[in-house]
Amino acid sequence: MTSTYSINYALRAHKRDPFIEWIKAMMMTPFVLHAKPIPPNDDPNENNEEPYQMDANVARYCDILSSIEELINEHIGKQKNGVPDQSRLVRLVPSISTFHTKLPLKDSFLLANGKHSIAARRFVPPSFNDIRRILNTAQIIAIAPNLKLITFDGDMTLYNDGDDFDQDSALVNSLVRLLEFDLYVCVVTAAGYHTDAQRYEQRLSGLLKGFERANLPKEVIERFYLLGGECNFLFQCKENYHLEYIPEDKYQPEYVQWQPEKIAAILDVAEENLQRCIDEMRLPCTVLRKSKAVGIVPKPKIKIFREQLDECALSTQHRLDTYIQSAKGKGSALPFCAFNGGSDVWVDIGNKLIGVQILQEFLGATSEQTLHVGDQFLSTGNDFATRSQCCTLWIVNPEETQQVLIELDGLLEAKKVDRAISNTKNSGIK
Repeated sequence: MTSTYSINYALRAHKRDPFIEWIKAMMMTPFVLHAKPIPPNDDPNENNEEPYQMDANVARYCDILSSIEELINEHIGKQKNGVPDQSRLVRLVPSISTFHTKLPLKDSFLLANGKHSIAARRFVPPSFNDIRRILNTAQIIAIAPNLKLITFDGDMTLYNDGDDFDQDSALVNSLVRLLEFDLYVCVVTAAGYHTDAQRYEQRLSGLLKGFERANLPKEVIERFYLLGGECNFLFQCKENYHLEYIPEDKYQPEYVQWQPEKIAAILDVAEENLQRCIDEMRLPCTVLRKSKAVGIVPKPKIKIFREQLDECALSTQHRLDTYIQSAKGKGSALPFCAFNGGSDVWVDIGNKLIGVQILQEFLGATSEQTLHVGDQFLSTGNDFATRSQCCTLWIVNPEETQQVLIELDGLLEAKKVDRAISNTKNSGIK
């Protein structure tokens, strides 16, 4: 849905998304050239053209977004022909990634304009968040008819950073509804507790209690999964509303069955670099090593600045890339994810791209039938990699997750009603 790109912290802002920034630049034209100043006095004659001006600005924004839709559609056509680099959109946004569906941006803008008065604003132009939300709504509209698998990040997507899932959360009912729509629902989290189901159950305690209160039947509750350690530990919710570990040989393809010595080699290099970061920046952190991950966590009641966390993540990513390309590290090359978790930094063996791919193969879902919801879509985040494997929604907190699920629920309910009407008509014909 948005772009994948390599970043150099010293040369460009790593806290931006090029595709969103490009759309924002395109939408500046109506704001700069066509937004009339506020009349300087109370003369009613000054306001005669106001309704026309606002309608004209809506039309201008719609025209721009319709043109971007055409560019996306052309890019999708080039993707299907195996030559995405030949699309005009690639020339305009070189870092653009894969689109798994078309995006009705014009329709999405009209909905957003009704909520946020974008075309009526004279002093505040369309913002990064405006466009991020427009892209989210467009993706929801596009994928709803074919959605089969929806995956969620944990921290800051379903619950606040470091917290457990609250049983009073409004998201409980939203996730129950998704399961009742016969969708596969999976939490894909970096939290790595190996095969300890109880540790994961603690994080999702409120949700599991909500499933029990809803009295979900076996065939519904068993459509809920949790994938821990990015892509390493899969659990299924059973009819007793507890998580049950699924052995690796039941779901993991050969390409993720990595040799322990290669895992150790990557984690050794990552640990060494993270310790160097702690020493050089004098961070009040400790290094924590797990079976398939290593990270730094701050000491109790200590908050590390975002820039320091980014430095740890980016420098470790660079160190591992250099190591893997060296003569010594070529034999230990494995996919990994070095990311800023908001309050800590982790290096995981594997990543969420592989995690989503595993789920798609295991559950029989395609990229255009899969939607990942997360908050870490910048270059230092661990949701970033999923863009090339499935459709995505970029949210910023659990409250926004609730809002996008309300939008999705309405579309899924409409699809359910349409299907029921169609079945009734077909039955009448017979």
